[in-house]
Amino acid sequence: MADNNAEATAPSDDTSYGFFYGTLMAPEVFFTVCYRDGRPPAAIAKGHVFRSAVLPGFTRHRVKYQEYPGIIEDDTPGACVRGMLVSGVTDGNQHHLDYFEGSEYERRTVEVTLDDGKKEDVTIEEGAEKKKETVKAQVYVFKYPDDLERREWDFDEFRREKMHKWARADYTFEGTA
Repeated sequence: MADNNAEATAPSDDTSYGFFYGTLMAPEVFFTVCYRDGRPPAAIAKGHVFRSAVLPGFTRHRVKYQEYPGIIEDDTPGACVRGMLVSGVTDGNQHHLDYFEGSEYERRTVEVTLDDGKKEDVTIEEGAEKKKETVKAQVYVFKYPDDLERREWDFDEFRREKMHKWARADYTFEGTA
């Protein structure tokens, strides 16, 4: 039996945030993975807030022959990945997420910058840019760069053409009970 758990490089630091840059940016997919229900009760759903964020120093690419992306480190100036910062990630959620991501990914703690699209995020005040809020979060980094396509993965294309398969009621993951 293959190991289907994402590898964590550091012990849990009790981070309750996850940064997601692919299929899990869609709340329906996140909830399907974590709760086996794409539309969980309001009491569960409101325990997780989804906010736009940016991860500097990485780029996102489509995994060859797959519907999902992977990220890799990239020291090119301006390299970054836009995604969603999700709060309220529990140890139980993390277990389900590790299994879902599988052995192709390594879970790491990173620092992401909130990007809520507010005007103050980009204004300059008295000659200096306002400091943006940063948060430590868990992210899954792809371990096999040669298995990535050169092109960027397209979230809008995923939502339009593929998401219905990833957020259906019968989509479950063995070994995550």
